[in-house]
Amino acid sequence: MEICGLLTEKNESAVFVLLLCDSVPLKSISVQVRVQDHVATVSSTLQYVNEEERPLEALFVFPLPADAAVCHFSAKIGEQEIVAEVQDRESARDQYDDAVSSGQQAFLLEESAESPDVFRLSVGCLSAGQNAAVTIIYITELAVQADHSLRFCLPAVLNPRYTPAGSGAGIVSEISSGCGAVPYTLTLSVHVSSPKPISKLESNCSLDPLVFLQSDHTQATVNLSPGHMFDKDFELFVFYQDTHQPSAIVEAGVTTAPPGSLMRDPVVMISLYPEFPEEVMSSLATRGEFVFVIDRSGSMGSMMHYGKGAKMRIESAKDTLLLLLKSLPMGCYFNIYGFGSYFESFFPQSVVYNQETMDQALKRVKEMKSDMGGTEILQPLKHIYIQRSHPDHPRQLLVFTDGEVGNTKEVLDLVKSHAHSHRCFSFGIGEGASAALITGMAREGSGHAQFITDTDRMQPKVMQSLRFALQPAVVNISVDWTLPDGLTVETLSPPINVLFQGQRTLIYAQLKGESSGGSEGTVTVKYSLKDQPVTNQLHFCLKPTEETGLSIHRLAARTLIRSLEQEKRSGAADVEGIRSRMVELSVQAGVSSVHTAFIAVNKDSRQTVKGPLQQRRVQTCDLSFVIAVMQANCGYAEEQSFRCSKKTLRTFTERAFLKMSNWVPERIQNFFRRGSATVLSDQTDSESKNDPSPEPQKDLLLQLVSLQKASGCWDLDAILADVFGKTEDELTNQKPAQVDGSVWATLLALIWLYGCKIEQQVEWQFVAMKAASWIGSQKVGDLSQCVCAGNVLLGCQVTKETLGI
Repeated sequence: MEICGLLTEKNESAVFVLLLCDSVPLKSISVQVRVQDHVATVSSTLQYVNEEERPLEALFVFPLPADAAVCHFSAKIGEQEIVAEVQDRESARDQYDDAVSSGQQAFLLEESAESPDVFRLSVGCLSAGQNAAVTIIYITELAVQADHSLRFCLPAVLNPRYTPAGSGAGIVSEISSGCGAVPYTLTLSVHVSSPKPISKLESNCSLDPLVFLQSDHTQATVNLSPGHMFDKDFELFVFYQDTHQPSAIVEAGVTTAPPGSLMRDPVVMISLYPEFPEEVMSSLATRGEFVFVIDRSGSMGSMMHYGKGAKMRIESAKDTLLLLLKSLPMGCYFNIYGFGSYFESFFPQSVVYNQETMDQALKRVKEMKSDMGGTEILQPLKHIYIQRSHPDHPRQLLVFTDGEVGNTKEVLDLVKSHAHSHRCFSFGIGEGASAALITGMAREGSGHAQFITDTDRMQPKVMQSLRFALQPAVVNISVDWTLPDGLTVETLSPPINVLFQGQRTLIYAQLKGESSGGSEGTVTVKYSLKDQPVTNQLHFCLKPTEETGLSIHRLAARTLIRSLEQEKRSGAADVEGIRSRMVELSVQAGVSSVHTAFIAVNKDSRQTVKGPLQQRRVQTCDLSFVIAVMQANCGYAEEQSFRCSKKTLRTFTERAFLKMSNWVPERIQNFFRRGSATVLSDQTDSESKNDPSPEPQKDLLLQLVSLQKASGCWDLDAILADVFGKTEDELTNQKPAQVDGSVWATLLALIWLYGCKIEQQVEWQFVAMKAASWIGSQKVGDLSQCVCAGNVLLGCQVTKETLGI
């Protein structure tokens, strides 16, 4: 193993090192995914080979979905398979250490205490030349997307997690210890089945053709195309017909489990899609306090993706802020925070939204950079929560981050403790954002989570969440069950504290007793919306669904374990009792928890071990980390405050290029050179002069939005005309006599949006609503002639009714 790194003037090694291993024990990953309706069972087999000349211990730190229930772990050595069992964490660690020290092969799988989406697999005492195949199976719910699809994500990238100074080291802190190109291959197959017909499957990666197994399209298979480089998350989007339909799955228990236990009784999973009254949804809230929290750490200087037209994460966030600021309703309150190793806000406290404050904010947005150091999100949140709230303006918190933090649970506890005073909408930006942090903040803050990855545009997803933020808060939520005599129900999910129009809500419950008759149950959800009582009801069959493989029981157990963990961290009196209950549930259900671990020992193997085992740490990490090394040590450090001269950094760069030449694709090498040239440029680098970056193409939509006034109108000028591809004279000469310049300009903007950018309507919907409202307030006469003139000028065919005026 060779270590390349930056040296200080005292020749002390810098925090970041690049580990270039000649021998990596992980050789391949094979994944089988079985999607049943909106639950996925994932089986991953990791093939290890010890190519060294002595016994080896391999450590593999990798991501999983935050809410996954890991339910199986086994190892196959030759023809012998060893199935792991779930034990108390400390007991499992002791057993692993004893086995390895005595020369036995052992395998330990444990969840991070800091973040539930990070796991560590220890593969102990592999003898020279030996193969071991490790299989991990987990179950996870699929999240509903804005386009009604269900999203499955196989995380490939585990970004370095920023751990604040003074915090304890753990699995998360191991992530940043090294990185390299992904040295192993990935094969992946997917089988989808559902009572509803499958419309289509889409992915961010190349897939083989979809094969339907039934004529009614309720079953299908698809494979990942050969040659896939596992350098980014694999995302699959499943589209069903009539996705947004309430449903229930009843799963039979295990007859051999202890009476009264979760695994013995039937469990039901209820999927609800609340439908709000139309009169409530027709007028979104015009009041509120909107606080935008933007990650400005060094990692936000990374690219959104490595494809054509990619922007830096911070630049995409700035474009999104522009759209958000233009979409806010007049008279609301707002503020913007930037955070890194420290934080700052645009205003001492939230201010009223008007033309003056919007202009001030936009000026500061343009100046934002990813120059604030590490990712410490806890302190800005604390500062926001102690700010005085505004009566009749409920606080809406929108948090943008690449999610690379180590104190996830501390952040979630803080958000939960202030859930009564705000709603939190979180956005994970780029590959490797912590699902535990992003989804957890939204869950604990009664909001909604979004992930922006690969070539996704940030704006559509953010505007969907803004629509949720503008919805009135649902209060007084209650869930009632009606069951046949002899049956009772114990709800396993935490109380519902948030509902959004059309968004899925899951409820897990344990059915106890024996039914004396009747085969149907009913669940009724009641709540208040703008002082109006609303009732949603679902009737479901109590007959168990076949072939669910205890997936519902295990997801229910995982849900209950998470609730108990939250209760324990919240300062419950009986901490030890809660811990014992968590361990008991974990062992009975066979699912992972923070207090248990999977342990497998091959007791038939025993070899003499002299001295300590060689250790190899293998991690999932993409090449953006290498670029982050360059960025981090050049004045806007992500993980530490180390600084170096340009001469020192160039020396490191040259050495890195030499090492990279054998194992990094030329495409990435060129990107690395361009990125480092940009960082290091002192206007004397001949390569940067001879290979200028192309000018980014103008985004006409954002350009138009940037010209809108806070009130919703536009000015009639040359800049607006340029967006339409016209001159100012052309706009002025075609203006009908009965309208003034601003009304004509605003009408043209609306016609252009509906006529030329209808496919991006989700992004500009609030901009258009403000514009139409402003035109309505001007009390202009018949606008039909104006709309016709605008259509002729812009070459569109938009009706007055379409414009909403």
